[in-house]
Amino acid sequence: METSAPAILELALLLLAAAGAGWVARRAGLPAVIGYLAVGAFVSPFTPGFVAHREQLELLADIGVILLLFEVGIEIDILRLRREQRALVWIAPAQVLLTTLIGFVVGVAAGLSAVAAGLIGLAVALSSSVVIVNITRSRRRTTDRPTEQALLGWSVVQDVTGVVLAAVLIAAMGSGGTQPLTIVAGLVLFMGLALVVAWLLPRILQTLHGEHDMFLIVSVASGLAIAGAGALVFHVPMALAAFIAGLTISESHHAQEARRRLLPFRDLFAVLFFVAIGTLIDPGELAVGWGWLLALLAMVLVGKVGVSYVLARLARVAARPLQLAVGLGQVGEFSFVLASLGLATGELDRPLYSAMLAAVALSIAASSVAVRVVGPAKEGRAAPSPAVG
Repeated sequence: METSAPAILELALLLLAAAGAGWVARRAGLPAVIGYLAVGAFVSPFTPGFVAHREQLELLADIGVILLLFEVGIEIDILRLRREQRALVWIAPAQVLLTTLIGFVVGVAAGLSAVAAGLIGLAVALSSSVVIVNITRSRRRTTDRPTEQALLGWSVVQDVTGVVLAAVLIAAMGSGGTQPLTIVAGLVLFMGLALVVAWLLPRILQTLHGEHDMFLIVSVASGLAIAGAGALVFHVPMALAAFIAGLTISESHHAQEARRRLLPFRDLFAVLFFVAIGTLIDPGELAVGWGWLLALLAMVLVGKVGVSYVLARLARVAARPLQLAVGLGQVGEFSFVLASLGLATGELDRPLYSAMLAAVALSIAASSVAVRVVGPAKEGRAAPSPAVG
């Protein structure tokens, strides 16, 4: 036990530092996630002073993003969305496709391969589900109820569309030397496993409903096991596997109960996830890739916020179009997963990877603050989630 004491102490200090930095960020009118990213940058190997234990932090961050996307998948109810917000069923996929196309054209023009260009386009096209949820819950929010519902619904359809396009890109780029045909076969087989889980897991949870501890253990373990099996056996990235698994069981009442019980763990691990992102930003590589950072932010502004605004106006979405578009204007956790996959397969170099990480931080800060400015307050306030705020 004594040999693990330094690691436990380090983890505790990182969480306390993240809590303090998040509190300061909120008092400055910024989302707490900016504080978490700053703590990560402070303890990274690229800055002077203390260096956090990278392997330990990355493991906890991996758990965080798995639980996060597993929970997001469970939350999605496409049938209800189709009934209540029909326009989003086509305009959100249209936005993802158009933004990805814009990113693809920019990437190819800059000399990237077709796969790498498509990857950065898709990364820019997807928003952060965590940030959007917290935009709708922040005490400082100025969104009205229809705009909040549109933000959440748009994000949901973005994620589903992103999974389909990500599967195509993963097949095109391969993973760890695996052939594209093997990747496609693995995805198909994994979907079969996910459907089996969709049938089996709700029945197990129903049996354990009165056993609160067992219910929680099985819920958490199921998300982690499915993600691990997807990566090891079927060559599906863990975060993508977790999201698909959550999506397949989303219609179950007991799965929704599992989601509610997962939320505190998701919030805790999401903090470590953003701290881990901060540790990966290399100022030296960013200095080389600063042009990419400007290009990525321009793509977010023009190819995402601009496209979302035009589509929202054309479809006459029951929301404030500009506030809706600005609220979607950030690069999030799924985009980080895609960027990491691109780096691992050699499709992206380190300067571009560092630029994408910096774009995550800057776009989250800009979107979270700007969305409060573009619309007057009409609704009451709610307490923010502890994950981002």
